[in-house]
Amino acid sequence: MTRAMKVGNLSLMEGDFFLIAGPCVIENEDLVLTTAESIAKIAASHRFPFIFKSSYDKANRSSVSSYRGMGMEEGLRILEKVKRALDVPVLSDIHEPDEAKTASEVLDVLQIPAFLCRQTDLLLAAGQTGKVVNVKKGQFLAPWDMEHVVEKLESSGNKNLFLTERGTSFGYNNLVSDMRSLPIMRRWGYPVVFDGTHSVQLPGGGGKVSSGQREFVPPLTRAAVAAGCDGLFLEVHPDPDRAPSDGPNMIDFATLDRLLSDVRRILDVLLYQA
Repeated sequence: MTRAMKVGNLSLMEGDFFLIAGPCVIENEDLVLTTAESIAKIAASHRFPFIFKSSYDKANRSSVSSYRGMGMEEGLRILEKVKRALDVPVLSDIHEPDEAKTASEVLDVLQIPAFLCRQTDLLLAAGQTGKVVNVKKGQFLAPWDMEHVVEKLESSGNKNLFLTERGTSFGYNNLVSDMRSLPIMRRWGYPVVFDGTHSVQLPGGGGKVSSGQREFVPPLTRAAVAAGCDGLFLEVHPDPDRAPSDGPNMIDFATLDRLLSDVRRILDVLLYQA
């Protein structure tokens, strides 16, 4: 962490490395609760502060027939249940300025999707809630362009921000992760997160749906940790191949456990060298 920050009941101190993880979209209450509990145990075993994420609505699906989630009202009810049952902060996406106030009554982190990261009214509405705002860097932006996003949010009086790298468009249906973006976005003094699962997404690669290459999640994530990110964003599902959204780029619990073990060792080496 580049600065101390309060996220719900979680106090992230300077130097803390944290995990944002959960399934892409809310499918049902039981899956969300059991997944959150499993991830919380894995994160605790590796000594990482944990923020649970899942989207109540994925408004930017490839096809009109793609599964979007359970909607705001039901989704927030389930996320509030996770928050109370496991005593963890919760995160979800918002897509419209009018969502911000209602969502902030439950969410500890309001997430701005990559495609919407330049939407001024959305950023200001999220910032004005006073909650932590996590902005995904657009696939179409250079990392230094995020300075303008930061300025918009700071103008709302909110300095509780995360900036998340999730790959950059590289030709058709492909993303690449430029590790230079992590130290570049750190220049503004806010925690920088690496999204290891969306970075291996192949947008529209499956025709009506996105595809992905989850086998590259571990090497890219390890590289990002070594390059100096402050936290990780990972979409995790008990059975990714059966997930209705983003299955090809999500990882399962066993992969998460192994990966966090690697991450802890890398962080220990970096701390020793410092």
